[in-house]
Amino acid sequence: MDNQCTQVMMLRRRLKRKLAPQRYEHTLSVSFTCMSLAMRYGYDMDKAELAGLLHDCGKRFSDEIILKRCLKHGIPVTDAEYKALPVLHAKYGAWLAEHKYGIQDREILDAILCHTTGKPDMGMLDKILYIADYIEPRRCKAENLPQIRRLAYENLDEAMYAILKGTLDYLGRKGGSVDPMTREAYEYFSALLKKGETDEREGNGKAGL
Repeated sequence: MDNQCTQVMMLRRRLKRKLAPQRYEHTLSVSFTCMSLAMRYGYDMDKAELAGLLHDCGKRFSDEIILKRCLKHGIPVTDAEYKALPVLHAKYGAWLAEHKYGIQDREILDAILCHTTGKPDMGMLDKILYIADYIEPRRCKAENLPQIRRLAYENLDEAMYAILKGTLDYLGRKGGSVDPMTREAYEYFSALLKKGETDEREGNGKAGL
Protein backbone atom coordinates (compact mmCIF):
# COMPACT_ATOMS: atom_id res chain seq x y z
CA MET A 1 0.00 0.00 0.00
CA ASP A 2 2.80 2.45 0.93
CA ASN A 3 4.60 1.77 -2.35
CA GLN A 4 1.38 2.31 -4.31
CA CYS A 5 0.70 5.61 -2.54
CA THR A 6 4.25 6.78 -3.18
CA GLN A 7 4.03 5.86 -6.85
CA VAL A 8 0.65 7.56 -7.25
CA MET A 9 1.78 10.79 -5.58
CA MET A 10 4.91 10.85 -7.73
CA LEU A 11 2.84 10.35 -10.89
CA ARG A 12 0.41 13.08 -9.88
CA ARG A 13 3.23 15.56 -9.37
CA ARG A 14 4.77 14.75 -12.74
CA LEU A 15 1.45 14.88 -14.58
CA LYS A 16 0.46 18.16 -12.93
CA ARG A 17 3.63 19.75 -14.30
CA LYS A 18 3.14 18.40 -17.79
CA LEU A 19 -0.63 18.57 -18.44
CA ALA A 20 -2.85 21.60 -18.88
CA PRO A 21 -4.87 22.30 -15.70
CA GLN A 22 -8.17 21.14 -17.20
CA ARG A 23 -6.58 17.97 -18.57
CA TYR A 24 -5.01 17.25 -15.20
CA GLU A 25 -8.36 17.64 -13.41
CA HIS A 26 -9.93 15.29 -15.95
CA THR A 27 -7.11 12.82 -15.30
CA LEU A 28 -7.78 12.81 -11.55
CA SER A 29 -11.51 12.46 -12.11
CA VAL A 30 -11.07 9.50 -14.47
CA SER A 31 -8.69 7.87 -11.98
CA PHE A 32 -11.21 8.17 -9.13
CA THR A 33 -14.01 6.88 -11.37
CA CYS A 34 -11.86 3.91 -12.38
CA MET A 35 -11.35 3.08 -8.71
CA SER A 36 -15.08 3.38 -8.06
CA LEU A 37 -15.91 0.99 -10.90
CA ALA A 38 -13.16 -1.36 -9.74
CA MET A 39 -14.77 -1.48 -6.28
CA ARG A 40 -18.16 -2.18 -7.85
CA TYR A 41 -16.90 -5.07 -9.99
CA GLY A 42 -14.24 -6.53 -7.70
CA TYR A 43 -11.27 -5.48 -9.79
CA ASP A 44 -7.83 -4.41 -8.52
CA MET A 45 -8.22 -0.77 -7.45
CA ASP A 46 -4.50 -0.02 -7.60
CA LYS A 47 -4.26 -1.01 -11.25
CA ALA A 48 -7.45 0.87 -12.06
CA GLU A 49 -6.05 4.00 -10.38
CA LEU A 50 -2.82 3.86 -12.39
CA ALA A 51 -4.65 3.30 -15.67
CA GLY A 52 -6.85 6.31 -14.98
CA LEU A 53 -3.94 8.52 -14.01
CA LEU A 54 -1.91 7.74 -17.11
CA HIS A 55 -4.62 7.33 -19.75
CA ASP A 56 -4.09 10.86 -21.16
CA CYS A 57 -0.39 11.25 -20.34
CA GLY A 58 0.29 11.57 -24.07
CA LYS A 59 -2.22 14.37 -24.58
CA ARG A 60 0.07 17.26 -23.63
CA PHE A 61 0.90 17.89 -27.30
CA SER A 62 -1.07 18.76 -30.43
CA ASP A 63 -2.31 15.93 -32.65
CA GLU A 64 0.34 16.75 -35.25
CA ILE A 65 3.19 16.57 -32.73
CA ILE A 66 1.82 13.30 -31.32
CA LEU A 67 1.86 11.88 -34.85
CA LYS A 68 5.48 12.95 -35.33
CA ARG A 69 6.48 11.40 -32.01
CA CYS A 70 4.72 8.14 -32.84
CA LEU A 71 6.64 7.94 -36.10
CA LYS A 72 9.89 8.85 -34.32
CA HIS A 73 9.48 6.02 -31.79
CA GLY A 74 8.35 3.44 -34.31
CA ILE A 75 4.76 3.33 -33.06
CA PRO A 76 2.65 2.01 -35.97
CA VAL A 77 0.04 4.42 -37.34
CA THR A 78 -2.83 3.06 -39.45
CA ASP A 79 -4.42 4.81 -42.42
CA ALA A 80 -7.55 5.31 -40.31
CA GLU A 81 -5.51 6.98 -37.55
CA TYR A 82 -4.01 9.39 -40.07
CA LYS A 83 -7.60 10.47 -40.81
CA ALA A 84 -8.61 10.66 -37.13
CA LEU A 85 -5.50 11.94 -35.36
CA PRO A 86 -7.22 12.65 -31.99
CA VAL A 87 -7.38 8.90 -31.25
CA LEU A 88 -3.61 8.57 -31.62
CA HIS A 89 -2.78 9.93 -28.16
CA ALA A 90 -3.80 6.53 -26.76
CA LYS A 91 -0.96 4.75 -28.56
CA TYR A 92 1.54 7.44 -27.64
CA GLY A 93 0.24 7.45 -24.07
CA ALA A 94 0.75 3.70 -23.74
CA TRP A 95 4.31 4.13 -25.02
CA LEU A 96 4.98 6.94 -22.53
CA ALA A 97 3.43 4.97 -19.67
CA GLU A 98 5.86 2.12 -20.34
CA HIS A 99 9.02 3.95 -21.31
CA LYS A 100 8.79 7.20 -19.32
CA TYR A 101 6.59 6.34 -16.32
CA GLY A 102 7.86 2.83 -15.70
CA ILE A 103 4.59 0.91 -16.07
CA GLN A 104 5.25 -2.74 -16.93
CA ASP A 105 1.81 -4.21 -16.26
CA ARG A 106 0.40 -5.30 -19.62
CA GLU A 107 -3.22 -4.89 -18.53
CA ILE A 108 -2.66 -1.23 -17.67
CA LEU A 109 -0.80 -0.55 -20.92
CA ASP A 110 -3.45 -2.33 -23.00
CA ALA A 111 -6.24 -0.36 -21.32
CA ILE A 112 -4.51 2.93 -22.13
CA LEU A 113 -3.88 1.71 -25.68
CA CYS A 114 -7.57 1.14 -26.45
CA HIS A 115 -9.24 3.84 -24.36
CA THR A 116 -10.06 6.05 -27.37
CA THR A 117 -11.47 3.46 -29.77
CA GLY A 118 -12.39 0.41 -27.74
CA LYS A 119 -11.83 -3.00 -29.28
CA PRO A 120 -13.53 -6.40 -29.52
CA ASP A 121 -13.27 -8.72 -26.50
CA MET A 122 -12.07 -6.06 -24.05
CA GLY A 123 -10.79 -7.10 -20.64
CA MET A 124 -12.19 -5.80 -17.36
CA LEU A 125 -9.68 -2.94 -17.02
CA ASP A 126 -10.12 -2.01 -20.69
CA LYS A 127 -13.84 -1.53 -20.10
CA ILE A 128 -13.42 0.22 -16.77
CA LEU A 129 -11.07 2.83 -18.24
CA TYR A 130 -13.05 3.35 -21.44
CA ILE A 131 -16.27 3.88 -19.50
CA ALA A 132 -14.67 6.00 -16.76
CA ASP A 133 -13.27 8.34 -19.42
CA TYR A 134 -16.81 8.85 -20.71
CA ILE A 135 -18.75 9.17 -17.45
CA GLU A 136 -16.33 10.94 -15.09
CA PRO A 137 -18.10 13.70 -13.10
CA ARG A 138 -16.58 16.59 -15.05
CA ARG A 139 -18.05 15.36 -18.32
CA CYS A 140 -21.21 17.24 -19.27
CA LYS A 141 -21.78 17.28 -23.03
CA ALA A 142 -23.27 13.89 -23.93
CA GLU A 143 -27.06 13.91 -23.86
CA ASN A 144 -27.37 10.44 -22.33
CA LEU A 145 -24.81 10.83 -19.53
CA PRO A 146 -27.24 10.25 -16.62
CA GLN A 147 -28.43 6.97 -18.15
CA ILE A 148 -24.89 5.83 -19.05
CA ARG A 149 -23.62 6.64 -15.56
CA ARG A 150 -26.34 4.51 -14.00
CA LEU A 151 -25.80 1.71 -16.51
CA ALA A 152 -22.04 1.69 -15.84
CA TYR A 153 -22.70 0.43 -12.31
CA GLU A 154 -25.23 -2.16 -13.48
CA ASN A 155 -23.59 -3.84 -16.49
CA LEU A 156 -20.23 -2.95 -18.08
CA ASP A 157 -21.03 -4.64 -21.40
CA GLU A 158 -24.32 -2.78 -21.78
CA ALA A 159 -22.57 0.48 -20.91
CA MET A 160 -19.89 -0.24 -23.54
CA TYR A 161 -22.56 -0.89 -26.15
CA ALA A 162 -24.43 2.30 -25.31
CA ILE A 163 -21.31 4.46 -25.41
CA LEU A 164 -20.04 2.96 -28.66
CA LYS A 165 -23.45 3.34 -30.32
CA GLY A 166 -23.68 6.94 -29.16
CA THR A 167 -20.18 7.65 -30.44
CA LEU A 168 -20.91 6.19 -33.88
CA ASP A 169 -24.22 8.06 -34.09
CA TYR A 170 -22.50 11.33 -33.15
CA LEU A 171 -19.68 10.89 -35.67
CA GLY A 172 -22.23 9.92 -38.31
CA ARG A 173 -24.19 13.12 -37.75
CA LYS A 174 -21.06 15.27 -37.74
CA GLY A 175 -19.46 13.52 -40.69
CA GLY A 176 -16.42 12.64 -38.62
CA SER A 177 -13.96 9.90 -39.46
CA VAL A 178 -14.64 6.61 -37.65
CA ASP A 179 -11.75 4.39 -36.68
CA PRO A 180 -12.54 0.82 -37.84
CA MET A 181 -11.67 -0.48 -34.37
CA THR A 182 -14.57 1.52 -32.89
CA ARG A 183 -16.99 -0.06 -35.34
CA GLU A 184 -15.55 -3.52 -34.66
CA ALA A 185 -15.95 -2.93 -30.93
CA TYR A 186 -19.56 -1.84 -31.43
CA GLU A 187 -20.35 -4.91 -33.52
CA TYR A 188 -18.71 -7.14 -30.91
CA PHE A 189 -20.74 -5.79 -27.99
CA SER A 190 -23.91 -5.72 -30.07
CA ALA A 191 -23.49 -9.43 -30.87
CA LEU A 192 -22.52 -10.19 -27.26
CA LEU A 193 -25.68 -8.62 -25.86
CA LYS A 194 -27.89 -10.28 -28.48
CA LYS A 195 -26.36 -13.64 -27.59
CA GLY A 196 -27.05 -12.96 -23.92
CA GLU A 197 -30.69 -12.18 -24.69
CA THR A 198 -31.00 -15.36 -26.76
CA ASP A 199 -29.42 -17.49 -24.03
CA GLU A 200 -31.74 -15.96 -21.45
CA ARG A 201 -34.83 -16.66 -23.56
CA GLU A 202 -33.72 -20.23 -24.17
CA GLY A 203 -32.96 -20.67 -20.49
CA ASN A 204 -36.39 -19.38 -19.54
CA GLY A 205 -37.96 -21.70 -22.10
CA LYS A 206 -36.18 -24.73 -20.69
CA ALA A 207 -37.16 -23.72 -17.17
CA GLY A 208 -40.78 -23.76 -18.20
CA LEU A 209 -40.66 -27.33 -19.52
